[in-house]
Order: sequence, then C-alpha cells, then structure tokens
Amino acid sequence: MSFNQTQKYLATVNGTSSPGSSFSGSSSFGGASSNARPLPSINLDEEIRLTTNNRERAQMDNMADLYSIIVVLEHLEMAYIRSSITHTEYTPACRQLIAQFRTASSLLGEVVPDLEKFMKEYNLNCPAAAKRIKIGVPATVEFGDGVSNEANGHRTAKYIAETVQNYITVVDGLRLGMTAVDQIHHLLADLMQSLNNVRSLPADFEGRAKVREWLIKLNNMKASDELNAEEKRQLEFDLESNYTVFHGWLDNQ
Repeated sequence: MSFNQTQKYLATVNGTSSPGSSFSGSSSFGGASSNARPLPSINLDEEIRLTTNNRERAQMDNMADLYSIIVVLEHLEMAYIRSSITHTEYTPACRQLIAQFRTASSLLGEVVPDLEKFMKEYNLNCPAAAKRIKIGVPATVEFGDGVSNEANGHRTAKYIAETVQNYITVVDGLRLGMTAVDQIHHLLADLMQSLNNVRSLPADFEGRAKVREWLIKLNNMKASDELNAEEKRQLEFDLESNYTVFHGWLDNQ
C-alpha cells in the first residue's frame, strides 16, 4: 500500500474527507478529541534549578561539601593503608578533613542528623571514611604511626613521661569541673597518641580500648555538649583505673 493510499484509508477511518486531515491538529489517530491539550515544549538548554532561594542554595552547597569531604577522606584512608603516603603526610591531612566534616555537619544541623543515613541516601560506599569520622582521630593516633622507637631508650622514656602527664592532665581537668566535649576529646586524643607511642606496652592493654570507646562516644556528641555528672564520674573512674594498670606495668619493666 502506497503512502497516498494509507492517507486515504486513515481519512476514511477518522471520518474526514481530506486525506491529510488525519495528520492535522484538528484530529488524531483513533478519533481523539480535537480539544486535546498539546504537550508542553521542553528547552534542553534551560537550566534546571534545584533550589528556590539563597537559604536552600547554601544548604545544597553544604551538602555537596559534606559529600566531597567523605569521598576524599575515603581515598586518603585507602592511600595510607596501601602505603601510598607516609604517616607524616597522612596525619595532618586526616585531621584537616575530620575538622572540615565537623564544620560542614554543624552548618547543616538537623538536615543531616546521621552520617549513615546521609551516606545511604546518596549511595556513598565509603566504609573507611565512615569509621575514621566515627572515631574522630587519624589512624596514626588510634593505632600509632608504625615507626619503631625501641632502639632509642631516651625517646621511649619521653613517651612514657608524656603518657603519665596526659593521664594526669585529663583526670585533673575532670576534677576541676571540665565537662565540655571538645575539650575532653582533644585531651583523650593526646592520651591515645602517647599510649601508642609506647611500643613496649602490651597489645591487649585495656587502656587503649577504653580511651577509644570514649573517643567514639564523645565524637558522636556535639562539640558544645557537656558530660553529665554520671558520665563525668565514669570517665574519671575509667582513667584512674587504667592509669593504675599502666603504672603497675611500668613497675615491672
């Protein structure tokens, strides 16, 4: 069947006399109503706006910053695990990214209340970054930098003295009424790092695990939060108990 024959057949079916009328705007295939609303035209060059005001735009920008920080931190963690960068390069970069994450999170407030939900919603598969953010300190602080100092007795004695000093500093601060999360977290991070610097300390030393637990707990709180009386008393008890064990280990050396 030729094109002209097809037009004539369709015109007969639609009840029109003009062969070309079946393709005009007055009717459509199947006898559809001539009052059908035309489809809206789409401009492919037109920008699609995701926000309607400056506040929403700032919020979207902050969420984009948060997303990028998580991705960059994941790459940094994997680079350190694979020895692509040294601990001296890794530590300051990790500290900076953690600080940037906290700043971006504080700007978003209740919009992003939970890291895991944010990562799930935007399909972020960054387990190493999530763990580092959860603890709040670089891996070199949590586990040590992996550089042996056993050959240098003077350096080992220095790290032991620093550990004792850090224990006393935190406990004294708690006794003097220090309860702000940001202050205590900083002191506990210093304590964790000094403990890891003492290489001869047993790997199963309970003090490391206990300090790590408190770092995670504090990192999940806001910097402006404060420990209540029960939490403050428990932290003080844990530190004093661990210091007693640490001092006992020193006596046996």
